[in-house]
Amino acid sequence: MPLISVIIPAYNAEKTIQETIESVLNQTLSDFEIIVINDGSQDKTLDILSTISDPRLQVFSYPNAGGAVSRNRGFKHSTGELIAFLDADDVWTPDKLEAQWQALQANPDAKVAYCWTDLIDQSSRRLGPCCHITANGNVFAQLLLTCFVVSGSNPLMYRQAFIDINGFDESLTASQDFDLYLRLAARYQFVTVPSPKLFYRISGNSMSSNMRRLEETSLMIRKRHFDQSPESLSPLLKRHSIANFYKSIIFRVLNDAPDWRQGLEGFRLMAGIIQYDPGILIRGIMVKLVLKSLVMIVLPPAIAQYLFNQFKSLFNIRAITGYIRIDPSTLS
Repeated sequence: MPLISVIIPAYNAEKTIQETIESVLNQTLSDFEIIVINDGSQDKTLDILSTISDPRLQVFSYPNAGGAVSRNRGFKHSTGELIAFLDADDVWTPDKLEAQWQALQANPDAKVAYCWTDLIDQSSRRLGPCCHITANGNVFAQLLLTCFVVSGSNPLMYRQAFIDINGFDESLTASQDFDLYLRLAARYQFVTVPSPKLFYRISGNSMSSNMRRLEETSLMIRKRHFDQSPESLSPLLKRHSIANFYKSIIFRVLNDAPDWRQGLEGFRLMAGIIQYDPGILIRGIMVKLVLKSLVMIVLPPAIAQYLFNQFKSLFNIRAITGYIRIDPSTLS
């Protein structure tokens, strides 16, 4: 029986699956199995997987059912004492699993270890830090405030903890990993590896098509966990949790490829930010958000992108992430 089961759901992942698998095979901790769930891929994903010769790799194919179902299917095939999920386009550093396993051994009360995250683009070029937040112990309130674990490719968790919370909620259409982490945090302690061990790949696909689904599901998850919270939470925590969601999403939307739909989404998301954090109105970042959204709406995409490239400082909206509240103790 391996120490760790690495579960990789893959759907039409021919461009990245090789690099993702290699980042697991190159781990300094080698006591693992890799379970790939081919989720109805129509490209060359299976052909690429067939060229990888390693006895620790197992591939199972199913009709397309989505990420949550695929992860749960992978878990049913797994045998490891610990579980790690990895999306088929993300990449781990070679010491990722070892660092998280050592953190769990050094903190026996913790059942989940996560690491910091950096970003890469479609060509695997490093784009810089994504989330470098350290939270240990009871992290439930802080996780509600902002999802510092970032993605489904991050944590290493004990098998029994995953069983105890009944795995991924297959009824959710988005943010299934955020929901899973909240259910884990409501029962178990977390421990941080304070170093980037995960490279999260930024997709080149437009977010406008799935924005409403992501928003609806994310807000519903927050409401559910606030209502069912095992501890007393400040009303301000809920307001800033929702405001943080809108701040993080508008940053992603307005950094996507210019398009009038993205610009309209920008104004709608600004309304959400103002509703839950009206103090943002007096901040200079609002001028940049309005300007960038307007340019996306009124100008052709090529001209808008030219302006963004030529006047990077004027259209740099990274400052909005600095208004994301991350410390629940400041909201009491």
